[in-house]
Amino acid sequence: MGKRIVVGISGASGVIIGIRTAQALAEGGCEVHVILTDAARRVIDEEMGKGFAFPPEITVHRENDAASALNSTSFLIDAMVLVPCSVKSLAALASGYANNLLIRCADGALRTGKRLVVVPRETPLSLSALENMVSLRRDGAIIMPPCAAYYHQPKTVDDMTDFFVGKILDLLAVENKLYRRWRDE
Repeated sequence: MGKRIVVGISGASGVIIGIRTAQALAEGGCEVHVILTDAARRVIDEEMGKGFAFPPEITVHRENDAASALNSTSFLIDAMVLVPCSVKSLAALASGYANNLLIRCADGALRTGKRLVVVPRETPLSLSALENMVSLRRDGAIIMPPCAAYYHQPKTVDDMTDFFVGKILDLLAVENKLYRRWRDE
């Protein structure tokens, strides 16, 4: 089995980026654990439809699962990505308020020096959100807002989503061919 990676999906619009990240990691041979907040489940219903389900090779955890192995740093992970990251989850993580499995696991990644990629999904950004991002960067997190690029000449929303997911996988050191790289012939 490849790397063990946690994908945290909080209640912000753009859940498709988190879903596609989890799917691409699983397709790439990674052991994938997804943590869904209750708000994320509601956004998934809204943006993906009520019948959406993750494939069986992806382990899904609820945010209030006190029995989840992800509650402990003794459950070794290689990396975590929080995508999309709501400003609520951003603030909780930046302040160390680990009140659910999502923030507890992300906090554990920071405390143990594991790679943590945070993909904030909000615009425009308030000063407090920017300060929380700076705080997390100082703690070692990588902040990657899903900012559009056009050099790969996207034609569809899926092309743009794959670009974001490809950039996330790059940060997790997982090979991918989800987008055409700059000057790649």
